Amino acid sequence: QVQLAESGGRSVQAGDSLRLSCAASGRTDSTRAMGWFRQVLGKEREFLAAIAWNIDNTVYGDSVKGRFAISRDNFKNMVFLEMSSLKPEDTAVYYCAAVTQKTWGPWVTGRYGYDSWGQGTQVTVSS
Repeated sequence: QVQLAESGGRSVQAGDSLRLSCAASGRTDSTRAMGWFRQVLGKEREFLAAIAWNIDNTVYGDSVKGRFAISRDNFKNMVFLEMSSLKPEDTAVYYCAAVTQKTWGPWVTGRYGYDSWGQGTQVTVSS
């Protein structure tokens, strides 16, 4: 019931910063939380960050704490991922996700609790 579309992925150099965006449409009035994940071919999808829609809660994966920041714009129905100090190991397809029926809880750090996913945007970090 919520459709998501990521944008902003591109090729950058190590140490650069990059901002990813995710636009939500559909039943956005029922959104409870949104998250960012990434996946490399042959590996499991990795949790990066999540943010509650109407409360102050945020949570980050260990691999990106201190480097990535999630934020939202409720009026525009968008969520963002600000990435800094990018490393070659950050190269992946980045996905945003949303949930409409669950309240905030530990499940937001897992891959299987979300209702909707975007198609992904490629981030490539070189050197």
